[in-house]
Amino acid sequence: MNKTLYIILPCYNEEEVLPETIKVLNSKLKELIKNKKISKDSKVLFINDGSKDDTWNIIKETSSKNDLFTGVSLSHNVGQQKALLAGYMVAKEHADVVVSMDTDLQDDISVIDEMIEKYNEGSDIIYGVRSSRDTDTWFKRNTALFFYKLVKKLGIEIVYNHAEYRLVTKRVLDGLSNYKEVNLFLRGIFPLIGFKSDIVYYRRLPRTAGKTKYPLNKLLSTAWEGITSFSIEPIKLILNLGIITSIISFVLMIIFLVSSIINAEFDTLIFIAISIYLSLGIILLSIGIIGEYIGKTYIESKHRPRYIISENLLEQKK
Repeated sequence: MNKTLYIILPCYNEEEVLPETIKVLNSKLKELIKNKKISKDSKVLFINDGSKDDTWNIIKETSSKNDLFTGVSLSHNVGQQKALLAGYMVAKEHADVVVSMDTDLQDDISVIDEMIEKYNEGSDIIYGVRSSRDTDTWFKRNTALFFYKLVKKLGIEIVYNHAEYRLVTKRVLDGLSNYKEVNLFLRGIFPLIGFKSDIVYYRRLPRTAGKTKYPLNKLLSTAWEGITSFSIEPIKLILNLGIITSIISFVLMIIFLVSSIINAEFDTLIFIAISIYLSLGIILLSIGIIGEYIGKTYIESKHRPRYIISENLLEQKK
């Protein structure tokens, strides 16, 4: 029996790109159903993440005319990670397998066939991995490379060059539902869930319309979220910085004393100023890192909902 597939796409102000996305995914789903790779009950599930444009109206209108499309709307903007989580939790009640991807069609949908094949071969998680980054700017390409090397050094298990394009099974999503943290970094959580996994490679495509909703500041924020949510190595780094600073201060003190004894020229004020600024910089950096962890603990302790669904088109069609 063919399995039910849900393709979930988080949307934030995507009215420009949605018509083309709907057209392309409509054709893809019909092709998969016709070739009997998935059930006729399969759907595209849009998650409206508090859009301020006409995104939700387009989704509702499409859903009313085409049973292959549906959607849920969140009460306010919660960010990509939590919007994806909302989509996963809704989809797992209706689907056997779920594919998550970006709304802008930069994730090549042609590899969904390969994902389904690997699922049929027994894999529960299939990661979509970029085959190259030659379309990125020099800065974005090298900062991404630095990020992946850094998280590996910190002991965080993530898949290199993988973002949010993946296929997961219902039992993986049942496992995901047991992770209750508010500070989400899904790329780090899925490897922790376990189960057999595989990889498909694809080429990142140009955005079909509109502007990216993931500028540099959000990319950096996601990277920092991942590091501080999955590793305490930054705190250990503070200890090492303290040790190194103490050693440097001791050496400088010896140099200062020796210079004073042999009456060599030595600018005491400059020496003191450099020492103070060095110490203050390290102290402030250390306080900031510790504060980040304390802040995360404070937020987690509140147990606030990670998202609230204001409208669910799946429920309305029952």
